[in-house]
Amino acid sequence: MRKTRGIIALTITSALLSINTWAKDNAVILLYHHVSDSTPKVTSVSPDTFREHMQYLTDHHQVLPLKEVIETLQNKQPLPDKAVVITFDDGYENIYDNAHPILKEFSFPYTIFINPPLIGNVSYQLDWQQVKTMANEGASFANHGSQHTHMLTKGDSESDESWLQRSIQEIENAETILKDNLGYSLKYFAYPYGEFDSKLQARLSSKGYISFAQHSGAIASHSDFSALPRYPSAGIYSNIKSLMVKLNSLAMPVDNVYPSDPKIELPSYNQHLSFNVKTEDLRPPQINCFQNGQALNKSLDGNTVSVAITPITKPGRHRLNCTAPSISEKGRFYWFSQPFFMPTAEGKWLD
Repeated sequence: MRKTRGIIALTITSALLSINTWAKDNAVILLYHHVSDSTPKVTSVSPDTFREHMQYLTDHHQVLPLKEVIETLQNKQPLPDKAVVITFDDGYENIYDNAHPILKEFSFPYTIFINPPLIGNVSYQLDWQQVKTMANEGASFANHGSQHTHMLTKGDSESDESWLQRSIQEIENAETILKDNLGYSLKYFAYPYGEFDSKLQARLSSKGYISFAQHSGAIASHSDFSALPRYPSAGIYSNIKSLMVKLNSLAMPVDNVYPSDPKIELPSYNQHLSFNVKTEDLRPPQINCFQNGQALNKSLDGNTVSVAITPITKPGRHRLNCTAPSISEKGRFYWFSQPFFMPTAEGKWLD
């Protein structure tokens, strides 16, 4: 495999499964925050638009509980075609006021990732009575940490191991509160702001957690269960026409992703990214990669696709998306997304 500075390389290998199995080994997870007309637009979807999304799902997809989808994929069992999961982050009260009635009307299961210490203690958050009412009417609840903070932030004199131990303890404390109040522990964790690094991934996995991020893509049995992608579905991503394409996407089968750590440092991103793609259901010349919505130049060398990356120079959250049309599933695209997280020069993380 060729390693080139500023280059993303994809090696295409022979399929391990029949191409006809990919659509059944696949699900899409949607991510919402606010369902409201009066909250920040970047993380909000209006009740009318949310209803439009739910109507499209009932007409074209099968909405399943998160737990059922995760366990089915882990057991390498088939899912219904075009399976979808609905999730929310942060436990805002407007989910109860505006989203829950619509979800109840459609009889859709869904999962909310909450910060248990904030429940009932912050005015804009759910309270435990609301949580229990929703839990009795189709919702499940999972862990979003003790506080909604940037988990990659370390104290001035904090070692990597001390930071990891503190972070895991905060997550474990939140999980205990969830179990005490709801009677179950899913051990599902959603990274606040979608931010993580390889150390946090590995430690959470060793503790038995399935973890969820905020970069794009479908999921499958071959996905990385320490950072499962979800499609943001609010703000600029709430347009139903663009959402249709994502809802019909397939998880691109990849392994040997390098570098494995999405955390990067200023002043720029000077590494290459490489991963192996394992399916005959796409043609390498049709792989296209995008950064900040801009198509990136690529070249082919046998089974290797190399794509030049624009240097990342600004702190914040970034992602690179690669897609390719399926040969067997007409009109559907394989999707792979690689996130990158960059702090400021002072080591701070941006909201």
